[in-house]
Amino acid sequence: MVASEAFPLAKTGGLADVTSALCGALCKRGHDVRLMLPAYRGVRDAARAVPMLELGDPLGVGTTRLLKGRLPGYDVEVWLVDNPGLYDRPGDPYLDPAGHDWPDNHLRFALLDRVAAIVSIAGVPLGWQPQIVHAHDWQAGLVPAYLHWWGGRRPSTVFTIHNLHFAGRFAPDLCSRVALPPAAFSMHGVELYGSFSYLKAGLYYGDRLTTVSPQYAKEIQTPLGGEGLHGLLQSRNVDLTGILNGIDTQQWSPATDPHLATRYDARSLQGKAAAKRALQEELGLAPDASAPLLGSVGRLTWQKGIDLVLEALPLLLERGGQLAVLGSGEPGLESAIRYAAASHPGRVVFRHGYDEPLSHRIVAGSDLFAVPSRFEPCGLTQMYAMTYGTVPIVRHTGGLADTVSDATSATDGVGFVFAHPTGTAFGAALERALDAFADPSLWRELVHRGMQRDFGWSRSAIAYESLYEALVQSREPQEQRPGHEQKQAHPTPA
Repeated sequence: MVASEAFPLAKTGGLADVTSALCGALCKRGHDVRLMLPAYRGVRDAARAVPMLELGDPLGVGTTRLLKGRLPGYDVEVWLVDNPGLYDRPGDPYLDPAGHDWPDNHLRFALLDRVAAIVSIAGVPLGWQPQIVHAHDWQAGLVPAYLHWWGGRRPSTVFTIHNLHFAGRFAPDLCSRVALPPAAFSMHGVELYGSFSYLKAGLYYGDRLTTVSPQYAKEIQTPLGGEGLHGLLQSRNVDLTGILNGIDTQQWSPATDPHLATRYDARSLQGKAAAKRALQEELGLAPDASAPLLGSVGRLTWQKGIDLVLEALPLLLERGGQLAVLGSGEPGLESAIRYAAASHPGRVVFRHGYDEPLSHRIVAGSDLFAVPSRFEPCGLTQMYAMTYGTVPIVRHTGGLADTVSDATSATDGVGFVFAHPTGTAFGAALERALDAFADPSLWRELVHRGMQRDFGWSRSAIAYESLYEALVQSREPQEQRPGHEQKQAHPTPA
């Protein structure tokens, strides 16, 4: 597994949760998994990593070595790409402390991918060689490209799209700098509308492609959802599979969650009422058990649709409700939420930034949870919410459509779903939710249905396992696909 983040070592969003949980689920099923990450500041100590292999300078960016450690909380071995000049920095994995992209991100993630390719081919010094290299999102998109251009025997590759919107686009003259041949920069390669795209590299050169929900796999093959890549994805339809993400039920369970003062389950919901009281006290909201509390946790971006929640805020307040928001993102949206909180003290609260323990308490203490995304490859927070007995309001898109059925269903409704990405449509769904909240027996039924859903990784891990096994058995050469006629051997870079 090659990824730019993994919980709890480095996390900015759902990618980190998925990477760790999938690795853990596969290990539990008896597979031998190694997870490769950059050695960001603090990660080496957290993983208790020790030196494993000196790599020299494989990309002309300074001395690099491989460290070996463990993923805390999971029985997974972690390999860390250690290059202090590139990774030992303040800020998150992608942004400097001022919130700007690091200007050398193209090199930071090219080095990660180059090292992954090197150790996958030259497995003898490590005493271990993979059958499959599974790369996640644009930051790992060059792994399949490097392995393709290497020539000779190599592991099979799987590339997973977590969000097609982020294409990892850089200057078109990047090929030689990241040790790919000039022939790679073409329509049949890494070129995307004149730029060099790491995501396009993964999509084009990966032996198999997956994305994180069945519905999203359909949406990205359309002009509306394909971000300009729908033609390529349509041409690779037989290689593309939508596998729904799961959630880590060891990290996310109201019965065992260490971040909650009082734990609970579906058979005993008194603890959920206590979680609401505790959250209201912690955030400075009015201590009112009868007030419907709407929670939101995540990136504050146009994609996530927090502006739709703000449009419907007057309705929520008119009905006696409260709003708790945790996150960070676009300055305009942050300012709008701050203004709402300042205008309605005790009713609206905003906590800026990333706070893992608080995110658990907001999920547990809220009655309703807003996930009004304009598009959403999978989404995890709606699954966390239902697991904690919190009823989601979601837009019918991507993984939200795959996981949340509308409460109008008498048999399996677990939330409130709306179709159009407008404040009016979200408000109509919110009004239906508030009406249901006012009916204790109906609300209790919705809560129980959600908590009885199984969102664990077992089924998803089995689906990945089947994909891996079929790929290993087929060993289909990449060069048989259209557009690979230009393949040539590429010298070993180490």
